[in-house]
Amino acid sequence: MASFALSDGNASARLAGLLDSAMDAIITVDESQRIVLYNRAAERIFGWPANDILDQPLTRLLPQRFRDAHGAHLRRFGSTGTSSRRMSGSSVVYGLRANGEEFPVDASISQLDTPEGKLFTVILRDVTERVEAEREQARLAARLSGLVDSAMDGIITVDEGQRIILYNRAAERIFGFTALQVMGRPMDMLLPKRFRTMHRKHVDAFGSTGVTSRRMGGSAVLTGLRASGEEFPIDASISQVDTPEGKLYTVILRDVTERVRAQEDLAVFAAEANGAREQEKSRIARELHDELAQTLAAAKMDARWTLENLDDPRQAAAKLKDMVELLDQAVASTRRIAADLRPLILDDLGLPDALEWLVNGFTQRHGVPCDLQLGDDLDLPEPYATALFRIVQESLQNVAKHARAGQVQVRLAWDKDRVHVQVQDDGVGFRTEEPAKPSSLGIVGLRERAKLLRGTVAIASEPGQGTRVEVWIPVETVAS
Repeated sequence: MASFALSDGNASARLAGLLDSAMDAIITVDESQRIVLYNRAAERIFGWPANDILDQPLTRLLPQRFRDAHGAHLRRFGSTGTSSRRMSGSSVVYGLRANGEEFPVDASISQLDTPEGKLFTVILRDVTERVEAEREQARLAARLSGLVDSAMDGIITVDEGQRIILYNRAAERIFGFTALQVMGRPMDMLLPKRFRTMHRKHVDAFGSTGVTSRRMGGSAVLTGLRASGEEFPIDASISQVDTPEGKLYTVILRDVTERVRAQEDLAVFAAEANGAREQEKSRIARELHDELAQTLAAAKMDARWTLENLDDPRQAAAKLKDMVELLDQAVASTRRIAADLRPLILDDLGLPDALEWLVNGFTQRHGVPCDLQLGDDLDLPEPYATALFRIVQESLQNVAKHARAGQVQVRLAWDKDRVHVQVQDDGVGFRTEEPAKPSSLGIVGLRERAKLLRGTVAIASEPGQGTRVEVWIPVETVAS
């Protein structure tokens, strides 16, 4: 049996060979849409042999849901007089195999007028693999898009003209521009004007190296520009990939405003802390000289006088009495200086007693009532006892210097699995968003001390409403 047939029996052997060698399915139907030609490729694609399909309606090769629409489509095509066109525009149509499986096809249709009436010839190709590949590509693209949009860092891709073609949600959040506002525009818009020429040259130079990726700016922090006009520091790395359309450059960037601010605060704190140490050394040296050294010098002079006047017991006894008073003063001065450096009570009696001593001393020196409330089981080991003592001490020093308070409250207790310290005053307060004064170590010092214990600090204040300093230290860091 021939692999294709014509119902009128006028098949040409040459035409039969040509049609049967075709890679695409070729099907011809008459005006009643019955199949009159069906080549070997059609047999292979649809699974029906020619003998079973010739003189059958074309709809037998279509899924049920498409049959009515296809018949109407063919009738409209016949009435147009157009000789050929692609079926269904750019859409993929579906065929039905003998085993009931649906599959996508690309198809074109042509018509020919014959003495017996119009003949419609459909040339079609099974595009299952292509459609599956396109679907897989779409799935991968959707997955990649989801990954890009879920990234915490900004991701921006530009073409060789440095126009933005990809801009993820993190970039929207960081820069303040929406994707619609930046797509197709130069990446320069995300940089301060003074850096734009240099940045363009940097990217062009990177493209000529052939290196696939590197960190932008070396070890330096770069500067971005928000939609609001605010400049901010960023860390960025750049990669390039060659595509048929040209090079693409992808920049992954991170807003490091908080990190840079913390580094700047730490540098200021280190400089101020060093200055404070030098001032403290000067104060201790001055006290040692003015009090302890002078007292000991006077005692030495009295001792020498006594040695020279031992023949007068009464005067020698009086001088020895003066010497004892001077030595008592020297002992008191030594203890006070030592206590300023590190209160011995902290080592001898523990944190709760040391805090009571600190609060009482604050009230005596500054005349400001200070209420101390302590929870149970607060005998913490080192270095935590000293750090918490210094946090309270520095907070009270800040109150004494700046707050002009009438009342202070100090609380220290366990808060679930954390140690919680709170120092609150009713003083003049301040705006927490304003930069710290250059001469003030207070807030930065508190944060650094807490950071050493992996703790956190919260400071609440408003002008005229006092200040509240709170510190939390995780309990696991206090393990013995």
